[in-house]
Amino acid sequence: MATNREQFTDWRKSSLSGDDKDCVEAGRGVGVVGVADTKLPERVLVVERCDWAEFLAAVKLDLRQPADVSRLA
Repeated sequence: MATNREQFTDWRKSSLSGDDKDCVEAGRGVGVVGVADTKLPERVLVVERCDWAEFLAAVKLDLRQPADVSRLA
């Protein structure tokens, strides 16, 4: 679901992005996180906060094995 950017606060992008405009940023919402491409900031993907936390945990662990997508089916 895409929504309006103003519904989110505390937008952040990765410190590894530098000054480039080629990155993804995340903003806080009530129970959700907004995710946007800096090239198209007006389009915001809404993700449940628990799903976002799971995604970040996986990235931080640097999992190199295929994700279990069976629960998504």
